[in-house]
Formats: sequence, C-alpha cells, structure tokens
Amino acid sequence: MDNETIVATPVWVRAAVWTALPAAGAGLGWVVRELPGWILRIPFVPMRGPLRLVDRWGEPEATIGAVLLGAIAGLVLAGLVDRESLTVRLSGTEVTLTRPGTTRTVPRGAVAVAYREGDQLVLLGPTGREVAREPSHLPVARLAAAFGTVWAAQDPYEGSYRRWVPDLPDVPAEAAALFAARQQALDKGDSDDARDLREELARLGFVVRDRRKRQHFRRAEGI
Repeated sequence: MDNETIVATPVWVRAAVWTALPAAGAGLGWVVRELPGWILRIPFVPMRGPLRLVDRWGEPEATIGAVLLGAIAGLVLAGLVDRESLTVRLSGTEVTLTRPGTTRTVPRGAVAVAYREGDQLVLLGPTGREVAREPSHLPVARLAAAFGTVWAAQDPYEGSYRRWVPDLPDVPAEAAALFAARQQALDKGDSDDARDLREELARLGFVVRDRRKRQHFRRAEGI
C-alpha cells in the first residue's frame, strides 16, 4: 500500500463549529426576545407601539421559540461552514480532495502545480489547465509540505489573466455563452451554479477566477 499523507481540518475544530454556532444562535435568539423590553426602558424611543406588542408575547413560549429559532439558524450556519472542511489525501498515485458531500480524485501525475488562491486550493495540470479547485482553510505550510515540489507560493500564470466582457472576439461562442450564464449566477449569488459553470469552462481550457463578482480568465497552453 502506498504511503499516504493527509492534511485535514482537526476534528476538534469541526466539533467546535457544530457546538459554538448553535449555542451562539440560541444566545442571540434570547437577546432578540429580550430586546423590546430593554428598549422600552429608554425614554422617547420611537415605534413604542410595535415594541410593546412584541414584548407582550406569551411566556415562556416566546422565549423558547426565539432561542430555538436562533439555535436552528446556528446549525444552518455550522453546516455551511463545515461544507468547506477540506481533507487532502496524497498517495503515490493520486490526490483526493474531500468535503462533506463531495469527493474529487485526481491522478498524482496530472498535478503539475498546487497553490492557494485566497481561501481556495487550486491544482493545475502540465498545460496549465485547472484540474481541481476546492474551498480550503488548511494551513499553507502543511499543504506545501504535503505537495512538495509542485507547491507554488502563488499562481504561476498570474500575469496571464484578463477580464471577461461580452463579445470578446477570441472567445468561442460556446465559452461565451458559459461566461454569460456564469456572470448571471455570480450576480444572483448562486455559488453552486457558478461552480458548475466554472468546471464547464475548465473542460474547454479556460481557467477562471473571480474578483468582486467580475470574471477574469486565461486559456491553457495549446488551446
């Protein structure tokens, strides 16, 4: 069996997220429930009528409901945070990137460059094609040690990107349609659709990165 190197979010960190965020949400729910009563103690505060109405909600149901809703909101937030808990496994033959609900495996020989761009781990192939991009908050030092000689401090193609705008003459119609659809997804905040469309563009040889909801791209070598 190949020796395997694993870089992962510590279990205690993930447990802390699932514990702390629901607790914080419950606490915030209690504060919100008590807030109308505290505000009404301030002389000349506006909107006293609606505040009195909220303050008169029956107890203990109102407080229990507020705390429960806060805890549920905290659980939802914890789930969103945990979705970005990346585990990187490197063997002699492949690189496996795992997050809750998704796993991507890339042949080790297909990874020519690995680097971190903001809060994302990016893997590039020998021609500069993007073979994987996953959210990552793993320590750079641990990733660099695991990937070894293919690790780069930054994108080696940093100077090759340009901004996408409609009707660029050197962008084929199929890619242009994907760029346009992806821009709509970015404008709407649809991260899942934007991710899927990025992967479609990657298959066409386009490497895309975002800056303030603006797409910048380059083409892989030989495309």
